[in-house]
Amino acid sequence: MKQTPAHDNVNLDLLAHIPAGSRRIVEVGCANGAMARAWRSQHPDSHYVGIDIDPDYAARAAAHCQRAFAADVEQLDDAALADLFPSDCWVFGDCLEHLRDPWRMLSRIRERIDADGSLVTCIPNAQHWSVQWRLLSGQFRYEDQGLMDRTHIRWFTRQTMLEMFASTGWRVEAGVSRQVPAPQQAQALAAVGAFASAFGLDPAQAQQDATPIQYVFRLRPA
Repeated sequence: MKQTPAHDNVNLDLLAHIPAGSRRIVEVGCANGAMARAWRSQHPDSHYVGIDIDPDYAARAAAHCQRAFAADVEQLDDAALADLFPSDCWVFGDCLEHLRDPWRMLSRIRERIDADGSLVTCIPNAQHWSVQWRLLSGQFRYEDQGLMDRTHIRWFTRQTMLEMFASTGWRVEAGVSRQVPAPQQAQALAAVGAFASAFGLDPAQAQQDATPIQYVFRLRPA
């Protein structure tokens, strides 16, 4: 299956969460290398490695990385993974949800990274009101990109993201929710609140969790 179409847009929220002192960065799902280009324009002395499952993307990213290669990161053996260390920061921008076992991937990195290392990630929110609308209407159809990307394997809510981090040895140091308001949002959130109330849940929390389209986190070893 062809991967999500690559683009040259930079997730500025994700970029801002990479610690300023990071010298050796590994980005999984580097696509065209837009993040590498943006980071190295500000930190030209840093060493940046890009990995992408699509050989065409990795080839284009090579122009912006010291090293870029195509691989299924989950299939890297222990020796190949160890070769990516020491590294200060790992970047997973809209990538963990494409892995078969992101829990194992996070655990493998946690086992090897230095105590002052970090991992930054952006993950789509499966609890977004638009996904709830799709379920309600039966219009749960895969698309080429976005929340319904056909290459997504895993789905996460804020709560299950936090559970995944904790269970794999990471703690959240910083984070931000990313929102894209739409004309239907206010009406949808009112319905989400009513649905939550009907089941004895906190309507305000349900509405809050249905608003972000993505979450960005900076993690540190716990």
